[in-house]
This record gives sequence, structure tokens and C-alpha cells, in this order.
Amino acid sequence: MEGELRAHWWAAVASVTRMVGDLAAAEDAVQEACVCALTQWKDATPANPRAWLIGTARHKALDHLRRETGRNLKEAVAVRELGQPGPSDRDELVAEDTPEERLGLMFMCCHPALDHGTRIALTLRAVCGLTASEIARVFLVSEPAMSKRLVRGRRKIRESGIRLAVPGPAALVDRLDAVLRVVLLVFTEGHRASTGPTLVRGELCDLAVSVARELHALLPGESEVTGLLALLLLTDARRAARTDVNGDVVLLDEQDRSRYDRVLLAEGERLLEQALRAGRPGPYLIQAAIAACHSTARAAVDTDWREVAALYGELLRYEPSPVHEANRAIAVAMAEGPAAGLVILDAIVHHPQLARWPSLYVARADLLHRLGRAPDAVDAYKTALQLDPGPAERAFIQRRITQISSG
Repeated sequence: MEGELRAHWWAAVASVTRMVGDLAAAEDAVQEACVCALTQWKDATPANPRAWLIGTARHKALDHLRRETGRNLKEAVAVRELGQPGPSDRDELVAEDTPEERLGLMFMCCHPALDHGTRIALTLRAVCGLTASEIARVFLVSEPAMSKRLVRGRRKIRESGIRLAVPGPAALVDRLDAVLRVVLLVFTEGHRASTGPTLVRGELCDLAVSVARELHALLPGESEVTGLLALLLLTDARRAARTDVNGDVVLLDEQDRSRYDRVLLAEGERLLEQALRAGRPGPYLIQAAIAACHSTARAAVDTDWREVAALYGELLRYEPSPVHEANRAIAVAMAEGPAAGLVILDAIVHHPQLARWPSLYVARADLLHRLGRAPDAVDAYKTALQLDPGPAERAFIQRRITQISSG
């Protein structure tokens, strides 16, 4: 049920935001509606769950406004009769489900009046329904810090009178970078979930790919938009092979490549070639090229790791990031040996941005194990566990510790 509610979250938030003009009030109302759904949908899901959620959320928002502003019941009913559905007509409501509605919500959250980090955090919350805890994991910060950022961002939207709409061509440029960043972060959370029992949260992957397609349809000539869509398709094509029948993690070099989605791979390659011909490389296009090195190699041994390392080096020119540097270290280790990669990881291991990132210590543990330093590898894996990875990754780490300790 959680996945279904998340799929309808953005539509409900957008609809209520249009009605009340307040993102915070809209999110609160939709959250209350979700709580109601958890109780009322136990026996049977309504015929139109999105319409039910939107109608209930609007009703909750109107009740809140009535309490806050002292409106009487007659006034609240009048508002509903001006076209806003009430509890009696929520099942007949035609739910708004258009690219313009979703993109409008995203571009509102990515208004240039907000700082870059706040734009991304607000969009992850409003469009994707991620919790403050989940968003904090994406940003590698504490949950209280993220909650405060979200509150400030919603207040800024309200006080600045920022409206839900897709901006005109001139204003698109100012907001596009943040929107693309959000789409990638949504996909990343879906591709490697930080919470929940499974490695992959398919509904988030699907949402990110869908929004990327909408952006590509809106801006077909933007090479970075094309590059982002190619990146998501080439990566998502590996989804079925990333876990085994028990839901356990399968590493890239052990994946059954016959399970890759060939249709998505072909589309991703075509888009990548199209964007490369435009001659305007950027970070998403480079990451798509990296994804192609992994996804299109016939076998793991055929991966051109030197090319991957070189591409990460190029990516660092556009986006200096310790996460990209860590990924480059892994590529260097595959191309030149674990010792070379470990030197790079050890140089960034104390970077504050990586303090909450368990994947760094998982990578470091793997290189230490390959160098024959089993006790150090176990210690690195234990450090990763202390950083509270997602359940699927935690199970993987624990299996690795057991294998090394018993070997």
C-alpha cells in the first residue's frame, strides 16, 4: 500500500497546493489523507485511489483552513461548490495526472529564490513523498537539519508567493539544473534504497524515468536532459539482475546479463549517441557514458575500466565531488589493482560529506580484502554497518563479514 500511496502523492500535493496556495498545508493534508487510507483501504482499495486521495486531502485542507480562519460551515461548502471536490464526490473526481501538473510542482519547488539544496530537498518531499529521514540520507546530513531546511523552504515559497506552474522558456534555464538533479536523486534512492526491506524501490525508479521522459519531451534539444534520460535507462535496464530470487544483492561483476532489459539498453544507447552528436558534454551525459560502459559490456571482464576511470576524471571537472572521486577510485582499482584504488579512497575517507556514507567503507573493505588484509576489511565493513545502511545492503555486509571471518 505504501508504494501505491507514494505513486499518488505528487498529484494530491499539486492539487491541494493549487487550491490553498500553501505547500506546507498541502503536504500536511495529503499526509493526513494517507493515514486515513492506511485504515480505510485495508479491506478494499477504492476504484480510483488517486481521486480518493485528492478528494480526502482537499477536504482535510478545507477543514484546516476553516479552523484557522474562523470560516463557518456555509463558507466552506461554498468553496467546495466553486469546483473543489468534497468527501461525497471524491470517487467521481477526475484526478489531475498530466506532465504539466507534475512538472509545475517540481519547478515551483526549484524556484531560483530558494537555495540549491533547498530546491532539491523540497522536490524530493513534495513530488516523491520521501520523508525527512530519507532525504537526509540522500544529502548525508542529520534528520533534524533536513527538517529545518524543509520548513524554511516551504515558508520561503509561501512568503514569496511562488506559484505552481511550468515557467516560460527564459525562466526554465534558471531552474533546470535543480530539476535534473532532483530526478537523478529520486532515481538513485529507488535504485539503491536507503530504507525499506528491498534493494530497489521500483516506484521511485519508475517515477524518475517518467519525469525524465516528460522533461525530454519538453526540451528535446537540451543535451543534458537527453543525457539524463539515457543515464536512467541504461542503469534501470540492469534492475532485474541486481538481486537474486531471495532479494539478496548481486554485485555488478556477478550479474546475469541475460536479464538486462534490451529494449531500455537500446533506447539508452540511441539517446546517448544523439546527445554526444550535439557536442555539448555535461555531467549527466558523462554519467550516461559511464553507465553505457557497464551496461553494454557483454561480460564483467569486458568492461573498459580505464575508460570508466577516465570518464570519472572528466566528470570531476564539472562536478568536484568526493562521491565521484570514490567511484573513480573503484574504477582505478579495477584497472590498475586494489592498491592504486585504496590510495585514492584513503585520501578522501575523512571528508565530512562522506561521514554518513556507508558505501565508502564497503568499497574500502572490498579493496582491503583483495589485498589480503582480512582483519582490516572486516573492520571497514563494521564501520559501514555503524552508518546504518539500508536493510538489503546491511544483509550483504553481514554476509561478507561472515565469509571473510570464516575463510
